Amino acid sequence: MAEKPTALTKLRGVNLGGWLVLEKWMTPSLFKGLAAVDETSFCVELGAKAAPILRKHWNSFITHQDFEWLASIGINAVRIPLGHWLFGAGYPYHSSYGANSEPYVSGGLDILDRAFNWAEYFGMNILLDLHAAPGCQNGFDNGGIKDVCEWHTKADYIEHALKVLERLAERYHQSPALRGIQTLNEPRWDIPTALLSDYHAEAYRRIRRYCPPEQVAVVIHDGFRSYKEYQGVFESAGFSNVVFDIHRYQCFVPEDINMDIYGHIRKAAIDWKNEADDIIDHFKLPVYLGEWSLGLDPKMSELWAKGPFNHNLTKMDAFQTNLAHRAFAAAQLVSFEKYLGWFFWSYKTEDAPGWCFRDCVENGWLPDKFG
Repeated sequence: MAEKPTALTKLRGVNLGGWLVLEKWMTPSLFKGLAAVDETSFCVELGAKAAPILRKHWNSFITHQDFEWLASIGINAVRIPLGHWLFGAGYPYHSSYGANSEPYVSGGLDILDRAFNWAEYFGMNILLDLHAAPGCQNGFDNGGIKDVCEWHTKADYIEHALKVLERLAERYHQSPALRGIQTLNEPRWDIPTALLSDYHAEAYRRIRRYCPPEQVAVVIHDGFRSYKEYQGVFESAGFSNVVFDIHRYQCFVPEDINMDIYGHIRKAAIDWKNEADDIIDHFKLPVYLGEWSLGLDPKMSELWAKGPFNHNLTKMDAFQTNLAHRAFAAAQLVSFEKYLGWFFWSYKTEDAPGWCFRDCVENGWLPDKFG
C-alpha cells in the first residue's frame, strides 16, 4: 500500500479520458455507423445494446498493464474523468434522454474500484474529476451532452452533482491513492462566477465530511476565466488544500490556429511561463495544469516558417515534424513544471497521436522517464 501523499506532492500525470466518459473523437470505432455524438446520445440510440459494448470498452481501453507502464516511466498520478451517472439510477431526467428516463449503462463504478486497486498497487495517485454533470455544464461532448449547457439552470441538477461528489468522497476517502476530487470540469465561461463559487464552496463542505484537508485536495477549475475572479474566495478561513485547475491548449482559437510552429513554441515557453509566474506570485492557491497536449490544428502543425536556413520549405519533413513535436513538448513541460502538478490529455486515443501520451512517449516526442 502506498503512503498518503502530502498537500505538496508534485504530480506528473495523465488523464484517462475516453474511458468512463466517452468522447467520439478519441474512440471513433465505438461510434461507427451511429448518429450519436456523445455518451448520452450513444446510450439513447443503442438502448440495451449499449451495455455490452461499453463494458467491453471499460475492460479493455485501460488495463492493469497500462498502470504498470505509467508507473515504470515515473508517472505518479492519473486524473479520471467521471460522469454523473457513475452510481447508477437516480440521476435527474433531461429531455435528451427521450422516452428512456435512465439511459446510461451501469457498472462503471466497479471499473473505478479496479483503478483504485491498480493505483494502490503501483503507488500512484488518483484525481477524481466530475467531467459530465446533469444537464451538461459546458455544451461539449466531454460534458455528456453536446450543444446543451443547462446544468446551472436547475437546482436538482446542481444538487445531484454535489451528491455524486459526496458519494465519491465517502467511498474512496480511505484509499491511499486518492489525491484529490475535482468539483466540476470546464464549466462554461458565461456561467456566473458567483454561482460557481457558491457551488465549489458547497462541494468543498460535502467532500470534507469524509476527506480531511491534509490528505485530499479539493480541485476547482477556472471556468475559462482569470484566477483574479476567484481571489479571496477560497483563501479565507474554512478552506484548506484547495487547488486551482487550468487547462492550456493551442489549437482552438484563430490566433493559435494561424500560428507557425515557432510561435507555438514561444507561447508555451515564454507566455505560459510568464503566466505561471504571475499566478504563483499573486494567487495564494496552488495550481494543477489539468489538461494539455501536443495537439495542434492538423494543417498548422505542418507549417515550418521560413528561416535563414530554410528559405523555401513550407511543409515539415519527417525529421522536422519530430523535432517540432519534441520542442513543443519541452517548451510546455518547462513552463508547467512551475505548478504543483500537470496532467497530459490524454493517455490513449485511437488515431490522434498528438493527444495520445503513450504515442508521444514511444515516438520520442515526450521523455521516457518522468522521475
